[in-house]
Amino acid sequence: MISADATMFIVSAPSGAGKTSLVTRLLNDDPKLACSVSHTTRPMRPKDEDGKDYHFIDRDGFESMIERGEFLEHADVFGNYYGTSASSVQTCIDAGKDVILEIDWQGGAQVKAAHPDVVWIFILPPSKEALLNRLRGRASDSEEVIAHRTQEAVTEMRENERADYLVFNDDFDQALGDLKAIITCYRLAQKRQSQRHQEVLAGLTQ
Repeated sequence: MISADATMFIVSAPSGAGKTSLVTRLLNDDPKLACSVSHTTRPMRPKDEDGKDYHFIDRDGFESMIERGEFLEHADVFGNYYGTSASSVQTCIDAGKDVILEIDWQGGAQVKAAHPDVVWIFILPPSKEALLNRLRGRASDSEEVIAHRTQEAVTEMRENERADYLVFNDDFDQALGDLKAIITCYRLAQKRQSQRHQEVLAGLTQ
């Protein structure tokens, strides 16, 4: 069970909003951050690395983990299961890291309900046209698939009201700076600072 004091950030976004690129850069720039590796039943892609990109598992194995209550959150997305195991998050926390959960809004809602102090960040594109252009720019999906993903994205973006913060990814560097500012602000909150600097505060106030 994850402690109530665990420092976790949820980062959600529709497909094409640039979430993965932003989180990757954020992790590279901030050594105090770690990203929990999710489990999934989707097939591995050529560049995927098991244990790094995802923990790849079959459907029966995933459902057994659900029955044992091993997930903080899980959801069926495009016909495949995705989930965040409590043990994966705990490993990051035990290493002294703040944890990013890169998950969709369904998973975010589950985690937020169980851990209200978690900070939920929603990344959005600057416009629907920009989102469509990014999806087409991947040059890997048919127009039918792109149309389906666009409609799914619209459904997901309606859930932005659940989040604590919104970041619009129009300019990458600006969006990255906004993400860093949110994390820094949270780390500097009185509750967090008092936990980290108990001895200093005791010396100042006694």
